[in-house]
Amino acid sequence: MPKKVKHRKIQRGGEVSGVATRGDKVSFGAFGLKAIEGGLITSRQIESARRAMTRYVQRGGKVWIRIFPDKPMTKKGDETPMGKGKGSVDHFVAKIQSGRMMFEMDGVTREVAMRAMKLAAYKLPVKTKFIDRQ
Repeated sequence: MPKKVKHRKIQRGGEVSGVATRGDKVSFGAFGLKAIEGGLITSRQIESARRAMTRYVQRGGKVWIRIFPDKPMTKKGDETPMGKGKGSVDHFVAKIQSGRMMFEMDGVTREVAMRAMKLAAYKLPVKTKFIDRQ
């Protein structure tokens, strides 16, 4: 969740389209997990993927999270009739364009990094690809 936001509630917007031009390369680590398709990833999904990776490497290596959930999503209460304004903020999501580098890892072998990233990819709602730094 962001520390401070300019607007508490924002419009949802349409489908996440386009190809990422920033944050599309491995910058910090030796290996990366790249999104092949666009979508919205919740803060819970990001944390779940991070836990899966760090548990697998067992205090070995370093993990970088290259995405941040800064878009607030609202939800009206269950069994609430239509009207009476927009619902309250329920959770935050990160907008992911295709080609965006989501996670990076270093300090482990290629095989360990590949397996850890695969475990993380199971937790995410978008298709991903394992990337080596060249």
